[in-house]
Amino acid sequence: MAYLEITLRVAPDNRAAAAGVYEKYKQLFLDTVPGATSKELLVRDEDVQVLHTFRGAADAKAYLAGDLFTRDVVGELAPLLEANPDVRVYETV
Repeated sequence: MAYLEITLRVAPDNRAAAAGVYEKYKQLFLDTVPGATSKELLVRDEDVQVLHTFRGAADAKAYLAGDLFTRDVVGELAPLLEANPDVRVYETV
């Protein structure tokens, strides 16, 4: 199993819009991305994180290179971000 953690710096005024992007693509992600098993939105005062789980790290890396992420999700989130996202892939042992 692998985790994809994407940390986003989003101003409080833009968080509802960012959550809307998450909601818009969550089911499509779960239904169409190979190896995807879950996706959660985590919110705290400092930032917003999207935690994805996959069957393996290769599936997570393929998602990061695919059109759903690069064109659709990033395209809609980019205007809402205060900094580049911190993207990390973790594998369980």
